[in-house]
Amino acid sequence: MIVSVIGGTGPQGLGIALRLAIEGVEVIVGSRKEEKALDVVAEAKEKYADYDLNIKGLANEDAAKEGDILILTVPLAAQKPTLESIKEFCTDKIVLDATVPLETAIGGKPFRFVDLMEGSAAERTASILKGTGAKVICAFCNISNSHLSNIPEEIDCDCLIAGDDKEAKEIAAELINKIPGVRTIDTGILEKSRIIEKITPLLIGLNIKYKSHYGGLRITGIPKLDE
Repeated sequence: MIVSVIGGTGPQGLGIALRLAIEGVEVIVGSRKEEKALDVVAEAKEKYADYDLNIKGLANEDAAKEGDILILTVPLAAQKPTLESIKEFCTDKIVLDATVPLETAIGGKPFRFVDLMEGSAAERTASILKGTGAKVICAFCNISNSHLSNIPEEIDCDCLIAGDDKEAKEIAAELINKIPGVRTIDTGILEKSRIIEKITPLLIGLNIKYKSHYGGLRITGIPKLDE
C-alpha cells in the first residue's frame, strides 16, 4: 500500500508523512512543484537518517496517480485547485481530507472558523470529487502540527474521523493507528466533519491562551472505544 500526502511539504503534511514512514508505510510526499517535494524529502531523510524511511517526493499529480490512499493537507485556498488537478487520479480511492476552513484563508485569525456552502471542507472535497467513486474521510483535523513534528515522542491525542463508507473508514483507522499514541475514533457520517473541523480553531485558541503547542483531544468514558 502506498500513501500519498498531497500538498505534503508543509508542517502538517510532512509530519503525517514522516510519522507513517517511520512505521514502515511507503509514502509519497506531493507538492505543486516536484522540485520542492524532492528538496523537502531529501532534507527529511538527512534529518531522520536513523530511520529507514521509504519516502519520496513527486508532483501532486504523480503522487496522486501512484498512491493507493491519498491524504490532502493543503490550506483552504488551495483545496479546490489542488483537487481539480488530481481528480482524474482519485477514482475509487480513499481520500483523507485534513483541510480546515480557518479565517486565515481570508486574512483573519486562526482561532476563527469560516462557514462553507457545502457544510465543511471534507464535504466540499466530496462534492468536487463526485462521480469518481472516491471515498472521502475527514481526518487529522484535531492533531496539531507540533504534535506531528515532535518526533519521536508519542502523540497524546485521539484522531476523529468521519465518512460515509464504513470499510474505507476501517482502512483509514488501521493506517492512522500506526502512529504511536494516536487512537482513531469513527464519529459517523461525513456530515459530522462539520463538527470535527470546528474543533481545530478551538484547540488553536486554547494553545494560544495557555501558551502551549500540544493541546489535543481525548474521548473518555466509552468502554467500547478501548476494546
